[in-house]
Amino acid sequence: MNIEPAMRRSFTAGPVFWGLAMFVAMGVIAALRIVGLIDALASLALMLVVGPAMIVPMMRSANRLAREKGCGSPAGRRYTMRMGVSSAAYMILLPVTLWCWQHFRPGTMVIVLLALAVVLPVFGMIAAVARYIVEETDEYLRHRAVNAMLWGLGAVLALGSLWGFLETFQLVPHVPGWAAVPVWAIGMGIGQLWMGTGKR
Repeated sequence: MNIEPAMRRSFTAGPVFWGLAMFVAMGVIAALRIVGLIDALASLALMLVVGPAMIVPMMRSANRLAREKGCGSPAGRRYTMRMGVSSAAYMILLPVTLWCWQHFRPGTMVIVLLALAVVLPVFGMIAAVARYIVEETDEYLRHRAVNAMLWGLGAVLALGSLWGFLETFQLVPHVPGWAAVPVWAIGMGIGQLWMGTGKR
């Protein structure tokens, strides 16, 4: 099977590689915490370092791959930067907020402020996508971005509905609503990957 060099790099040193590496690293940290090999503070510290640290090479490799495939644009580079900053902020604030809530049990007003702090990067991600759709002048790239968003939205709706029914039937545990954001991001990434392989 003949795979073009740019596509091969997307799996070995591109955004797909870094995305999978981040997913695996977070899974390993969670597993170490579950089995008791590290405590809550250590797992928090590791997540705060590993997640945001992998965002930078993932976003840089995404821009590089887009340039190599001839589908990069100034709007795309700005989108990648905005999404990277918002994602890193989310990955920092989410575990910190959960840890503060679990260990300090602050009052209602502080909890509301913590929740708002975590939601601000989510608004940043949504704004980054919306601004990209407005700023992108290439119709094909805009079409791909809209399709990727629909993949993410479809993943949230489909998995959320399935999990909701299974939870209603008491077959699975409750999953907090904030899990929608990672599912949306993963769905968008899968959509971009699928379209990048030539499937339409």
